[in-house]
Amino acid sequence: MKDYISPQEAGSLPGLLIERVKRTPDAPALRQFDEATGAWFQKTWREVYKTVAWARNSMEWVFFDMATLACGLVVVPIYIKESHSNIVHIFNDSGARLLIIEDVETWNALAPIHSQLKDLMRVLIVKPFKDSKKTGLVRYINDWVCHENLEVQIHEDVTADSNATVVYTSGTTGLPKGVLLTHNNIMSNAWASLQYFDVFREDVFLSFLPLTHMFERTAGYYLPVMSGATICYARNVKTVGEDLVTQKPTLMICVPLVLQRTYEKIMAAMKASSPVKRAVFNLTLGVGKKRFLKEQGKGGWHPLLLLWPLLFKLVGKKVLDGMGGRLRTIVSGGAPLPPEIWKMFVYLGIPVVQGYGMTEASPVISVNKPLDNVEGSVGAPLPGVEAKIAPTGELLAKGPLVMKGYWNNPGATAEVIDKDGWLHTGDVGEIRDGYLFITDRLKQIIVMSNGEKVPPERLEMAVRDVPLFGNVMVYGERRPYLILIAEVNAPMIEEFAHVMGVSTDGGRHIYDERLQTALLALINEKLSGFPAYAKIKKLHLTNDVWSPDNSLTTNTLKIRRKAIVQHYSAEIEALYSQPTAPHR
Repeated sequence: MKDYISPQEAGSLPGLLIERVKRTPDAPALRQFDEATGAWFQKTWREVYKTVAWARNSMEWVFFDMATLACGLVVVPIYIKESHSNIVHIFNDSGARLLIIEDVETWNALAPIHSQLKDLMRVLIVKPFKDSKKTGLVRYINDWVCHENLEVQIHEDVTADSNATVVYTSGTTGLPKGVLLTHNNIMSNAWASLQYFDVFREDVFLSFLPLTHMFERTAGYYLPVMSGATICYARNVKTVGEDLVTQKPTLMICVPLVLQRTYEKIMAAMKASSPVKRAVFNLTLGVGKKRFLKEQGKGGWHPLLLLWPLLFKLVGKKVLDGMGGRLRTIVSGGAPLPPEIWKMFVYLGIPVVQGYGMTEASPVISVNKPLDNVEGSVGAPLPGVEAKIAPTGELLAKGPLVMKGYWNNPGATAEVIDKDGWLHTGDVGEIRDGYLFITDRLKQIIVMSNGEKVPPERLEMAVRDVPLFGNVMVYGERRPYLILIAEVNAPMIEEFAHVMGVSTDGGRHIYDERLQTALLALINEKLSGFPAYAKIKKLHLTNDVWSPDNSLTTNTLKIRRKAIVQHYSAEIEALYSQPTAPHR
């Protein structure tokens, strides 16, 4: 059953928890894997409430977040693998005085920058550690907090308009900026999202994206508290596939990369299967498309639809069972989802919807609905959200979701929030029949030496349809032609090389002229709808994995263009200095 708590009833984010305990004290709230026992365990809302009061060591992020907010303090989350320079900036810009950190090893790893954290007064370690490691600064959290079974009380100064969190955007260039969000920013965003989706107390969310990011925090944490659903925390990113099967969630939010990996596995399995199985799979996609269009009110009945129950049982249900068997909706956000991946899932009967947002908008601006799922669109603006396109083509948004501003940075705030309260998203888009379509980033347009302008993200999305690649980046700023730097899918590129008769010994196959020529043909086939000047002339393949660890992507896995150009500067220059031959 539905049991939503409105922002007015809650009053603040910790007020959500207090109201939830009043309504469903014994319903399952949080589920987590215990490494010590090797078993899953869960806590009810009543137990979560008590844990917040004395901050016992379990499901720590949620507990400490709620406790901190109830005290009227501001939460500043930090990504665990953030660079040292960014950590110093975040600490000193925010003026953070208290750090809650998982273990003493993580704190010790920050030793080179301890002296640079100017305002830090106390470090609380969640996991027990040796007394010899304790100092005036560092404490075991259970030695520091109150252990009395107290009632949770919200500080009298906490209101809906109080500051709740400063979230530092990972950004693709420069130092992170602190996005200041209020309790109402976040609650209004979660509440508006619930007007587009049915979420029941019996639902289970699988949470695996970092809670340092507002997509997971709003949609995967505060929204379930608001609706009374259970949150199940995956053991880690690598075990998401297993945890889907064992925990059987009904709802999941994710980034496109997760769906892309599932897509690649299915496509590889189909390629290795018999002609009969491939034919059944393709028939399922064809009939599934007709079913989807009819369901969306965009197509009529067709005799082939009589085959759908059987085809879904043979194909779609097996894919769904591989994801736990109960998923009712998957929301993809954070980056564009390649069209072919979206089509495969929805045509197999697995509802994947795309949304759009940014940290500065708490974060969701728009999202598709399962029964109003428009191809290529990121959906309609949420209730209470206004959207329009500026003369420059930039998408603007307005509403209670818009941040208060950038912390300590009024100049940057004025650049993105105009005098009328419109948030300038930096994305180029269109609005068709009330639905948003994002086409590119305003400041990422490539201007070639011949004056032609190219939208790199549109090209990159088309190229990512080739399953041989992972992340890709188009480059050609002030250059005569475009090149592509591509992270390869190693097993698939090796198989492709074998088919072409190219030796993979020593890993030099990615530089082979025949292989690169064939790949360029595949790439430009995907770009057939673009002008001739927007075709890729040269290619550099790499076995490097682009990730936050090597700073080639942000923490939300968006590529860092400047970092990639710098990292591969020698290879880029080689591609342009030898324009008539592939890079070797």
